Amino acid sequence: MKLKAVAIRILALAGAGGTSLVYADINVGVTLSATGPAASLGIPEKNTFALMPTTLGGQKVNYIILDDASDTTTAVKNTRKLISENKVDAIIGSTITPNSLAMIDVAAEAETPMISMSAAAKIVEPMDAKRAWVFKTPQNDALMAAAIVDHMIAAKVKTVAYIGFADAYGEGWWNEFSKVAEAKGIKIVANERYNRPDTSVTGQVLKILSAKPDAVLVGGAGTPAALPEKSLKEKGYKGQMYQTHGVANPDFLRVCGKDCEGTILPAGPVLVADQLPDNNPVRAVALEYVGKYEGTYGKGSASTFGAHAWDAGRLLANAVPVALKKAKPGTPEFRKALRDALEGTRNLTLAHGVASYSDKDHVGFDQRARVMVKIENGGWKLVH
Repeated sequence: MKLKAVAIRILALAGAGGTSLVYADINVGVTLSATGPAASLGIPEKNTFALMPTTLGGQKVNYIILDDASDTTTAVKNTRKLISENKVDAIIGSTITPNSLAMIDVAAEAETPMISMSAAAKIVEPMDAKRAWVFKTPQNDALMAAAIVDHMIAAKVKTVAYIGFADAYGEGWWNEFSKVAEAKGIKIVANERYNRPDTSVTGQVLKILSAKPDAVLVGGAGTPAALPEKSLKEKGYKGQMYQTHGVANPDFLRVCGKDCEGTILPAGPVLVADQLPDNNPVRAVALEYVGKYEGTYGKGSASTFGAHAWDAGRLLANAVPVALKKAKPGTPEFRKALRDALEGTRNLTLAHGVASYSDKDHVGFDQRARVMVKIENGGWKLVH
């Protein structure tokens, strides 16, 4: 009788000890660009996953991380592998826009929620049956382009040249920037392209110089975005340089060096977290991330790109407990519940802004997700 009583007590404890005893682990698949031209963006993302919580909603979580080497085909292959072999409940990735765009069909077909760490609005717009499964943490290029144009107007810039990547990132920025600039009366006098692996942009730079623009915007990301700016400075260009939020990391500063002094760019507030006013709603969360990252990887090592991964983790941490009330991990029902919970995110403070998703908006950021920054003395300075 005593043994029977003990057995009954163990069963009772199992039933009262939380549903985690019967749930499978939560598996999150990650594909990012830890090597290749976008490595300066992907490495801080990869590093950030080591700082992620080991449980979500009380359930153990496994992050299965694959490197897509900044290659679109590999990103798609990784996504298929994570879904078919690892049976992941969610996908995070990829680092760059072309890869993320290529992954959408795979994630949607498998009805697996995907959180991109890439910037282009095309990843989540226009909303359709496929993009209903896709969310993203970086600010839309349209939000950042508007900030650049506002700064140009205040600086009395009348003419501007554009040189960007010959891919979806560069095209996305051209589309958004040109639309806003022309509407505000800024004349675009040159529009050039180059490839991420290129080692020379002399031809494009000479065309820009001949147009004599007041300012130049580089629509690039990571260390490859330094090439046009260094080449322009080498050829004697004296006008104002602008970059996108795609360069907000220490490696860009290292590669561009003194040639990027005075450059203006929009960025997520996490880039200058310690310079934000005390009443900024993002300051505390941004400082928490910077503190964790730099406490592990060294002072000055944090970047906005790692924070995109951190924000993806915060989104999941917020959504998983809601999804667990409806289904168990490892099932189609859980993936659908997780997608719905992500879409139901409201007023969640992230390192980059305050996110409120809806069935029409899978970015969820407003103007609190951007600040203007100047490169000064080899570092980032908040422009008030």
